[in-house]
Amino acid sequence: MFPLKSKFVVLGVVIVTSLLAQNSSEDVRRVGSRLKCQCGCPHTVASCDMFECEFSKPAKLRIAQLKEQGVSDQGIVDEYLKKYGQDIYRAEPNSFGWIIPYAALIPGAFLIWWFLRRYYKKPQPAPEIAGGAVDLDDPELAKYKDQIEKDLARLD
Repeated sequence: MFPLKSKFVVLGVVIVTSLLAQNSSEDVRRVGSRLKCQCGCPHTVASCDMFECEFSKPAKLRIAQLKEQGVSDQGIVDEYLKKYGQDIYRAEPNSFGWIIPYAALIPGAFLIWWFLRRYYKKPQPAPEIAGGAVDLDDPELAKYKDQIEKDLARLD
């Protein structure tokens, strides 16, 4: 069979090749994410999910070829800008795009706090009557007491 040393050489070649392939696909993904796909979908060259896309598939191959030749990311983007115009360019996401959802939480939390505070107010004490305490023997209240007693008697 093969000597142990040759097995390690083969294993090393496989590992190096897979690492280079991953690096190449990462380069294509990074550069392709800055270019809009021209097939009509809203995605980038890197994220186009159309099967056998007539634009993104050749573009990915061209990006990989240019990266193997040592062309920088910006050089590849510039080449596509010259060929297809400014509409193809997609800027890299910046921190502003990440801050907005979290910043929207602040007014939302305030609005929830304000609503709950209004909805669950503590009961206010009854306002003071001009004359002070309520007199239970007041003749005005006696009329209502009599009416309540009559209504309760009818219920029985």
